Amino acid sequence: MKPSTRRRIFRGSLYVILVAAIAALLLSANWKEIKYNFLDVEIAKQLFPAIIITAAKNTVVYTAIAFAGGLLLGLLLALMKLAPVGPYRWIATAYIETFRGLPALLVIFGFAFAVPTAFASWDPPGGSASSGLIGLILVSAAYIAETIRAGIQAVPAGQREAARSLGMAPGWTMISVVLPQAFRIITPPLTNELVIIIKDTSLLFIAGMALGDRELTVFARDSLSQFGNSTPLIVAGLMYLVITLPLTQLVAKLERHQNRGR
Repeated sequence: MKPSTRRRIFRGSLYVILVAAIAALLLSANWKEIKYNFLDVEIAKQLFPAIIITAAKNTVVYTAIAFAGGLLLGLLLALMKLAPVGPYRWIATAYIETFRGLPALLVIFGFAFAVPTAFASWDPPGGSASSGLIGLILVSAAYIAETIRAGIQAVPAGQREAARSLGMAPGWTMISVVLPQAFRIITPPLTNELVIIIKDTSLLFIAGMALGDRELTVFARDSLSQFGNSTPLIVAGLMYLVITLPLTQLVAKLERHQNRGR
């Protein structure tokens, strides 16, 4: 038998196995119960428009705050980690390794409940939800810092040398020459980090939220308790996909563009 024939038979077998597995799954499912517990159209209708104007809006707002705060703090940490002064490097490294090693849920819980207990003056606007958001900012900053650091180090050293030969100061060289090129390099991973933060806003539930502050996951959980049905979980999942899928497609497009550039 020719090798090409064997390959065709092998690929055909894989298709048959896949179709058989999908058919077995579909036939074994209790579609009546699935429709009743997960696809109740009447319950889904009752979730609108609140799931958009409150839950989805809050998810986007929390994501924007966490990403912006994490980006600013991450940039500072990245520059500290590359600084020629040892203590700055040590502090940045300790911070990054600590917050990358801790679960985000634990950090959010700590800033929502433990920090206010330890410091009586701790009273950020927005209460425990804002405290949890600060925890999310600190965690995201640690990951963003490593991304920015890698981008800065990926800029060819000749760019710095050329700028210095023109008489540019080191600080101005970093701002006007290195950072613009670094951010161009790290745009895809930064966008991917944004997608991760969107999903991590679901962890803010641990901090507790008022009705008007609920994001998608808390909204779905409360609706599940209200209706005694899992349809709100499906609707909330679809809303997350509406937000995240365009961003993941953007990441893929940016990566293809960079690969063509190379």
